[in-house]
Amino acid sequence: GNRYEVIDGVLLVTPAPRQVHQRAVGKLFFALESWIRGQDIGEVLLSPADLELEPDDLVQPDIFVCPPAAKDWTDVRSLVLAVEILSPSTERYDRGRKRRYFSRVGVPEYWIVDCDQRVVERWRPGAATPELVGTTLEWRPEGATRAFVLDVIAFFGAVHAEA
Repeated sequence: GNRYEVIDGVLLVTPAPRQVHQRAVGKLFFALESWIRGQDIGEVLLSPADLELEPDDLVQPDIFVCPPAAKDWTDVRSLVLAVEILSPSTERYDRGRKRRYFSRVGVPEYWIVDCDQRVVERWRPGAATPELVGTTLEWRPEGATRAFVLDVIAFFGAVHAEA
């Protein structure tokens, strides 16, 4: 039930996620998958996935968009988007080591979805602080024909199974 990742030679082991985490993964994946159809920017996928964006590193973001040419995990050398759904057991890694890693390898967008605070932290390479998104998240990566728009308030309402 553990997840194993290696970043900069450090083994990260985290336990199985909470139910709210999995609900957030499913709802965000569905929203991204619905949006990405018909666009030529890549494919949205879920972990477990063994991604080696740098030699000897192995990462498994909860949700990610890889370029369209990737046919197997070994083909994935860059990401268009990496998303982590925050858990108490992963918070330190997600906001620290993994955030710095994704910035260093040039992932243009890294989102940390904080279900407890009901906010999405949007990180971009070189940023000292995240953009905190609590109402509407808009994302238009290079090559997209239209923006991805997420009603953050409604998303977290669904994640927390509120009527």
